[in-house]
Amino acid sequence: MDGRRDDGDAEHEALVADVFSTACTSRAVLEHVTGRWGVLALVALDDGVFRFNALRRRVQGVSEKMLAQTLQALERDGFVHREARPTIPPHVEYSLTAAGREVAQRLLGLIEVLEASVPGVLAAQARYDAAKTASA
Repeated sequence: MDGRRDDGDAEHEALVADVFSTACTSRAVLEHVTGRWGVLALVALDDGVFRFNALRRRVQGVSEKMLAQTLQALERDGFVHREARPTIPPHVEYSLTAAGREVAQRLLGLIEVLEASVPGVLAAQARYDAAKTASA
């Protein structure tokens, strides 16, 4: 499937989202949202409006370059709003759009499930590592 539906009129072809298709736009958007920095930036912005450096402090470990690229991609996709005020020095704030809030809330649910399952994950990792060591 090429991600398009033929309604009989080539001029009125409608895009059908199919994340499993290499040609589908949703695949790139999914990558922007679910990449390490995309998830963390979206969920951090769910707490409110942030200036760039405050957001960088909140998302520990992200480089300035990676955060800037992540925010640009999320802004382009319509999930993040960037507001630049013409002051000296420039004052730039980032916030979520309505679509960004919906995505952030869903990601927050996933994060909560993952954080709650950390004890089970650690136990599973220990069992796996012990089994691998025993069979080596």
